Amino acid sequence: MPKMKTNRGAAKRFKLTGSGKIKRNKAYSSHILTKKSTKRKRNLRQSDLVDSANNKAIRKILPYL
Repeated sequence: MPKMKTNRGAAKRFKLTGSGKIKRNKAYSSHILTKKSTKRKRNLRQSDLVDSANNKAIRKILPYL
């Protein structure tokens, strides 16, 4: 059985927490920042957890995570 391939785009976007949950960065923080409030931009900097509905799909494309 050959080794499974990791989706390289996903590998750069997701990391595992100590408890085994999948961590992600928030969207909407790369451009058109002038109209967004300072508070909103500050909250976008913090990482978030992947929703439980998407956990299975992400683990499938990242078999060695």
